[in-house]
Amino acid sequence: MSSSAPSSDDDVFDEFLSDRGHETEIVGWERSYNKLQCPECGALHEEGTATCSVCDWRPN
Repeated sequence: MSSSAPSSDDDVFDEFLSDRGHETEIVGWERSYNKLQCPECGALHEEGTATCSVCDWRPN
């Protein structure tokens, strides 16, 4: 295996998608004033929240 080879299945999949024009950026919480906002459903949560309590979304 060469040093430039992807190191995990996720890396291989991300490389496959990006080679075909898809974005593979890491998705995290959005911000709304002093709250964290879920990018999936828009629910607002306190700082430090790990999982959306509405739709169970988690940051990558």
